[in-house]
Amino acid sequence: MSAPVTTKPGFGGWVRRTLFGTVLVMLLVLGGTAFRVWQYARGDDRTHADVIVVLGAAQYNGTPSAIFAARLSKAKELYDEGVAKTIITSGGKKTKDNFTEAAAGAQWLQRAGVPASATIPVGLGSDTLRSLRAVSDEAAKHGWHTAVLVSDPWHSLRATKMADDVGLETWASPTHHGPIVQTRETQFRYIYRETGALLFYLLTKTPADDLGSTDIG
Repeated sequence: MSAPVTTKPGFGGWVRRTLFGTVLVMLLVLGGTAFRVWQYARGDDRTHADVIVVLGAAQYNGTPSAIFAARLSKAKELYDEGVAKTIITSGGKKTKDNFTEAAAGAQWLQRAGVPASATIPVGLGSDTLRSLRAVSDEAAKHGWHTAVLVSDPWHSLRATKMADDVGLETWASPTHHGPIVQTRETQFRYIYRETGALLFYLLTKTPADDLGSTDIG
C-alpha cells in the first residue's frame, strides 16, 4: 500500500494564510481595545487624591458646553465628597477665543459654590496630552503626585495612560450623564473613535490631533 501523497502549500497559499493571520490579529487587537475602553468607562474611582483634574472641552465665550458642564458637575460632586481639596481645570483656547477652557471651567465651579482658592485653571494645551503635561507641571509645584481625572467615560482610559506617562499617578471618575452618554449610537461612535485614538497613542506616544482629528485629542 503506497503512502499518502502530501503537498506543501504553494507561495499563494502562504500569502493567503499570512494575510488571514494578520487580519485576525488586527481584529482581536481592535476588539480587545474597544472592550477595554468600554469596560474602563464603566468605572468610578473616588479614592482620595491630591487633586481633582477636569479635562477641558468646548466653551463659548466663557460658558462651558453641555459636555464640559457635565464634567465640571462631576468634579464638584467629588470635591463636595472630600475626594480632594483642590480642582485643576485644564484646556487652552483657540485663536479667536476670549477665554481658555480652564478659565471657563474655573468660573463655572466658583459660580456653583467652589471657593476660588480651591480652583486652579491651567489654560495651556490644545489637546489632552499637552494639557496634561501642563497640569503635571502645575501639580509638581505644589508637591502633588496623585489625581482623579474627570472626563467623558470613553476618553478616560486614554487620558489616564497619558497622565501616567507625564508623571501623575491617576485614576478616573468619569461622567455618567450628559449628551455624550444619552444614546447607544453616541456611545458606539465615541467608543469607535477612542479605540483608534488610544491605539494611535500607544503606538506613537503622540495625540490623535497629529492626524488632524482635533476633536478627539
